[in-house]
Amino acid sequence: MALAAVVAIPLIACSQGVTNATEASSDMVAIEGNARPIDARGYLFPPPPPVPDGKLAPATSTAVDQLVASAETSLDFEALEAVAASGDARLAWVVADLLRFLQVGRAEEALAEAFEKLTEVDLAADPTSSESSWRAVTDHLIAWDLPAPPGYQGLKRRLFVLVEPRWSPFFSDEDAAIDWRWVSWGGVLIDDRPLGDGGFCERGCIPALDDPALTDAIGGEWYSDGYVVFGVVVNGEAVAFPKNMMEIHELVNITIGGRRLGIPYCTLCGSAQAYFLDSVPSWDEPIVLRTSGLLSRSNKVMYDLNTESVIDTFTGVALSGPLQDAAVTLEQTTVVGSSWGDWKTEHPDTMIVARDGGIGRSYPDDPLQGRDATGPIFPVGDVDPRLAAQTLVVGVIGPDGMPIAFPIEEARSAMEQGKEVTLGDVRLLADGSGFRAELPSGNQVVAHQAFWFAWSQFHPGTLLWTASSQP
Repeated sequence: MALAAVVAIPLIACSQGVTNATEASSDMVAIEGNARPIDARGYLFPPPPPVPDGKLAPATSTAVDQLVASAETSLDFEALEAVAASGDARLAWVVADLLRFLQVGRAEEALAEAFEKLTEVDLAADPTSSESSWRAVTDHLIAWDLPAPPGYQGLKRRLFVLVEPRWSPFFSDEDAAIDWRWVSWGGVLIDDRPLGDGGFCERGCIPALDDPALTDAIGGEWYSDGYVVFGVVVNGEAVAFPKNMMEIHELVNITIGGRRLGIPYCTLCGSAQAYFLDSVPSWDEPIVLRTSGLLSRSNKVMYDLNTESVIDTFTGVALSGPLQDAAVTLEQTTVVGSSWGDWKTEHPDTMIVARDGGIGRSYPDDPLQGRDATGPIFPVGDVDPRLAAQTLVVGVIGPDGMPIAFPIEEARSAMEQGKEVTLGDVRLLADGSGFRAELPSGNQVVAHQAFWFAWSQFHPGTLLWTASSQP
């Protein structure tokens, strides 16, 4: 099967009593004296295979080139056998990338067998493999932190641009601070529509919503009080973004309180964040955020439309292009996840996105229909076992740079009992039925919610608040 034809295949798209609070994060468990990484289901990854240093053997390099070149037409099984026979486990990353696009028939079976031969792992032992051999393969590689083979960025580029040529600028930047091992396809193509284009993506993308129409709280009666909104307050102006709309668009560019913001929502990470786009020194061109259609360890990969610079969705750090060259890190502000009823009670002057978004679109109440209810649906590798992978937490970076997480349900229960929720210098405050955070000085510190697996993997070493650790 040709990789170039893969866009016609229906694949999952990215749109449709705990550990002591002062203990550092750990994604390992002790088994017979050894530390072993675990996955979201509790599967224990086997020890990583040995890997060589240096260049590939000439014959192996030739086989890899033939294998990657064959993806455009028909997979070269002889080249795949030669790659598997090389014994160089680093090449399992190339096998995983091919497997992402070729999850059918003989090609899938042969690629999974090649991974097993390269790593001496029995995939059948991993329960995830019965659902997706690609996920199981990639989870192992991420958990092991296995090195990539020489020239991996170029090899990956050759494969991925067969599906979406407009990803080429990302892969072509040799100085990019992107961990290419983590990059995978989210099942949709790039959103490169100009700012203000409210139409659908002709070729299939997650369409950002630019400067949506807003209405006051009374005009927002169409949205049920019990439904979730993501609330942002800037310079006294409050705006609520309905979750069902954010699940469709996953990105909003908007002006609130006189400030220009980009608000991405990664449905896979359960994380809505807000970045100021007008605070980049000496940068004349406006930043316009878009969704690329790529993922990085299950986190959406966003980019700036005007410079084609990749920006880390979770941290705001520019990872490629001119924005990386300028060492840009976007400043964040707090996003509160709350029910609409509680948010408008707390912020009676709030605005909310109009029912049709100002673009004449209708939105189902539950676009994802419980898609993420049973755990991560894309590879995440190992997880920190202190909480279940998709426990919602409020995450904060403390004034000393230490990441802190508060499990939402546990924090809410403590507050309902009249207890303070504090860790280090950070105190959690109720806002509607969600939370924001402040320091002893009364100054606010940026906070947002996310699934635990996402927060902990992008902020390793997180301090975890628990009710049992509260004085």
